[in-house]
Amino acid sequence: MNDTAPIPDFDHPPGADLWVFAYGSLMWNPGFAFVEQREGLLRGWHRGFCIYSHQHRGTPERPGAVLGLDRGGSCRGRVYRVAGDAVPGVLDYLWQREMAYSVYIPRRLRVGTQGGDVQALAFTANPRHEQYCGRLGLDGTAALIRQGVGMSGRNIDYLTSLIDHLAQLGIRDRGLGELAARV
Repeated sequence: MNDTAPIPDFDHPPGADLWVFAYGSLMWNPGFAFVEQREGLLRGWHRGFCIYSHQHRGTPERPGAVLGLDRGGSCRGRVYRVAGDAVPGVLDYLWQREMAYSVYIPRRLRVGTQGGDVQALAFTANPRHEQYCGRLGLDGTAALIRQGVGMSGRNIDYLTSLIDHLAQLGIRDRGLGELAARV
């Protein structure tokens, strides 16, 4: 496992609240305290199985695939507002959770909400990283998901659980439905 990347400077004013965009398990299991949550729509990015998994849902010999935000389309998710005094601890937690392999690029992105647009921290897939698999297409990704088994279980269970959790939140992701049909 690579060392966790250092937390970069987001030009975030000390003591100011921070919005965090969630598109996968952070939606139903954020793991941090927040003072507000909203439904959010991120344009220009979509949720997809675009990251090779060599540990949680696969192995180096038989990789699986896990979620990332990839360019194009749009993504419905949640945004969480973190109180300013809690931001340093939440950033530490998120870096431990999301940046273990530095396969994501943390960005500030505009997310539309019913209460107005917010600038939110989002973890986007790095297409230059060796674990990026976003160019495999539906059939290639489906093959990874069928074969993937890692320390957190079968990759297919991750996909079906994701679809179920999204449905409970009222989110239908057509791309994931197409992928599930191929798997």
